[in-house]
Amino acid sequence: MLLNDKRIFIVEDNIQNRIIFQVCLLSNGAAIDLEYRGADTIYRLSRLAPVDLIILDLMLSDGISGFDIIKQIRALPAYHTTPIVAVSAMDPSVAIPQAQAVGFTSFIPKPIDKRLFPQQLARIMAGELLWLVDEHN
Repeated sequence: MLLNDKRIFIVEDNIQNRIIFQVCLLSNGAAIDLEYRGADTIYRLSRLAPVDLIILDLMLSDGISGFDIIKQIRALPAYHTTPIVAVSAMDPSVAIPQAQAVGFTSFIPKPIDKRLFPQQLARIMAGELLWLVDEHN
């Protein structure tokens, strides 16, 4: 399987998106953990290290953004070089420059393409930087 034995941590507040990510990644062999509240992310991550990739929504509903959370994640020694992917419905022309400035590895727009998403994540974990405006890349 494409993501066999890969540990992926997801921060996503929308239940439909969490389910889509979960089904898509589990069916491709990944082990996942989910967080829906940005405020608990650092606590959860500190107990999970290491993970192979983090998926981080940029617009969370509890008053904290993915831009806030990535700064806290990057401050943890275990996550200095872990790929962190912004997956967001935010306008890419606004989100991508901001995501690059704070240390995201890549950007994938919502809605994701369920067929391509595991391949995109595998490419990112292999070291490729993906700054997608069109999810069909």
